[in-house]
Parts: sequence; structure tokens; C-alpha cells
Amino acid sequence: MAKRPSKHLRPPRPLNAGHATRAVKSDGSWVVRTIPGNRALKHYTCPGCHRTIAPGTPHVVAWPAAPTGFNQAASPADERRHWHSGCWNRKH
Repeated sequence: MAKRPSKHLRPPRPLNAGHATRAVKSDGSWVVRTIPGNRALKHYTCPGCHRTIAPGTPHVVAWPAAPTGFNQAASPADERRHWHSGCWNRKH
């Protein structure tokens, strides 16, 4: 039986997979995914307000659409952040 290749070596899934959308803000293009409350299992700190996103709270996860910084080989998903939905919507 052939071994399945590592998910880290496979090409990225299409943007529309998993209900992700693209958003353009003043600091660039972002990939955004909505997280329903029943899938929010951990505490996160929102970069918009620096307050806690508690488990069970619907929110969004956003990451740059392209690599940023010095390590262009890194995955942009490594830079994903969890935002309160309202904080994300207010982001310019």
C-alpha cells in the first residue's frame, strides 16, 4: 500500500475550500475563515483589541495571502491570527 504524501508537501488547497474568502485591507490581501462557536475550542488573544476570545465564541481566523517578512519560504498560514469578528470588520 502506497504511503500518502505529507500534507506539508502537497500544493495548497483552492482558496474556496473550507469556506475561506479573500479580504483586502490597508496592509494587504488576507485569507479569512469564519470559525463557528462549536468549533472554537481554545482561548485566543485578538490582535485587534488584545482581549481574550473564549472557547465557544464565533470568530474569524485571518492570515496573509502571500508570504511576508524575510522568510519567503514560510507558509503564510504560519502567520494566522484569531480575531473577534467585530474587530476584524473594523480593521482598515
